[in-house]
Amino acid sequence: MLDDLKFIHERDSEDTLGIAQKQWKQLLENYSFEKLDYKIENIVFAGMGGSSLSALVSTSWPGYDIPFEIVRNYTLPRYVSENTLFIACSYSGNTEETLSALAEAETKKARIAIICSGGKLLEIAKAKNYPLIVTPLVGQPRYAALYILKALLTIVSQAGIIDGETINNELTKAADFLKEAVSSWAPDRPTVNNQAKQIAQELIGKSIVVYSGPVLYPAAYKWKISFNENAKHIAWLDQFPEFKHNEILGWTKQPVDKPYSVIDLRSNLEHPRVQKSFLVTEKLLSGLRPSPIVIEAKGDSVLHQLLWTIALGDHVSLYLALLNNLDPAPVDLIERLKAEMDSQ
Repeated sequence: MLDDLKFIHERDSEDTLGIAQKQWKQLLENYSFEKLDYKIENIVFAGMGGSSLSALVSTSWPGYDIPFEIVRNYTLPRYVSENTLFIACSYSGNTEETLSALAEAETKKARIAIICSGGKLLEIAKAKNYPLIVTPLVGQPRYAALYILKALLTIVSQAGIIDGETINNELTKAADFLKEAVSSWAPDRPTVNNQAKQIAQELIGKSIVVYSGPVLYPAAYKWKISFNENAKHIAWLDQFPEFKHNEILGWTKQPVDKPYSVIDLRSNLEHPRVQKSFLVTEKLLSGLRPSPIVIEAKGDSVLHQLLWTIALGDHVSLYLALLNNLDPAPVDLIERLKAEMDSQ
């Protein structure tokens, strides 16, 4: 089925696989953004779902020398003040949680910047002259993750928090790396030579559990939401080292029948004890849980490994959607939920 290009094109109505193949281009997007010359003590990033993913990636790479918190909620931490850089991010521009957080940031007199592609956030930014980046349109928010990442890094570099020139150089190199990587997962690459198609076939009919260490946790999160939204397939995630303090016992007894697929996202850049934890856990849980599908991240830097792993997960989830005989793009139930929330 996955080697039938006619079937893929018929089922994949919005060419999500084509978007995944071209996502490396998003790293090369250039945004115009003004210098922010005020004192910043901390950063709070408000966003939900795919709009928050890029902020999570940025905590692994490039990381920050000041406190950085992601808010997936209607309300803000109590410490937010006039020395907080508050970034409201919503791809649609209409995310109610983000709009609520923005309103609270205004009352706290935080320094505000906005990332969106349109909607109410765009209207607010223009009306109140807030610093703004408008991202290109690319369909669903989860397909714009690298556009948003580049926008976020542009803002924090203009605030003097990171070195923009160094970041852009690294992103340019990473784009070349990612362009080559995704070609091996393309729809016209046969299953026998296509890692993404092979993994998708192993996941059919199973609940998915994704594990990683702290370095690759943003990628694990992207795998989880991509399985949920692309394949309409249930998935959970957790990370080491916390796993070995509690969840390891959950695999040992009940339920006896475990209809799961376990995915380990491993990196040679994780803390050595985290790397060892994966190996010892696999040994101790042998026969007590399904053997994990082990993904060894490719690349010689944190950025390269994050991008490689995220892109592989995108392709796996899209192929799993096709195996589930589903169109990957629509998220009808989410849209219905939003509509019914607004009707109450």
